[in-house]
Amino acid sequence: MTANDAGDAVVSRIEGDGSVSLDDIDYRIMGLLRKDGRMPYRALAKELGLTEATVRARVRRLEDSDTMRVVAVTDYEAAGYTMMLAIGIQVEGRPADEVAHDLASFAEVFSVCQVVGNLDIEILVVARDQEMLNELLSIKLATVVGVSRLFPAMAMDVLKNQPNWVPFGGGGESD
Repeated sequence: MTANDAGDAVVSRIEGDGSVSLDDIDYRIMGLLRKDGRMPYRALAKELGLTEATVRARVRRLEDSDTMRVVAVTDYEAAGYTMMLAIGIQVEGRPADEVAHDLASFAEVFSVCQVVGNLDIEILVVARDQEMLNELLSIKLATVVGVSRLFPAMAMDVLKNQPNWVPFGGGGESD
């Protein structure tokens, strides 16, 4: 074990909630994996000045504690979806969380949030074309029991779509 490994190999759990304490090395590992989720342990270890075994153990700890997940993200445009919409939804006659669960079941819906304010739910959806959009709005979403009103807003230009962004690494940086 190297000097770097000795001080950082084990980070203890916080009692009670199952989460882990994170240190600078954990944040650096997550930052590197956000840039390249397929980066080999050997390359991570070299970049961090640690052993491969230490990096492997830390990644496993971060994943096992649900602190980090390495996943593939589909580019909706590359998948043939040319339209993205944010849709605000008012709910009546049914609990908003039940309606939200129903909305989440549609393949075209990729984000569902219960919100406070004038709306009860906000969703993000994609559509391949105008015909698919009409079917989604008029037939699928509008007929979900409890949906009172839909407030669609089509994205004209997506200036930032960064699904790997998290406020780690100090001061809300997205690297």
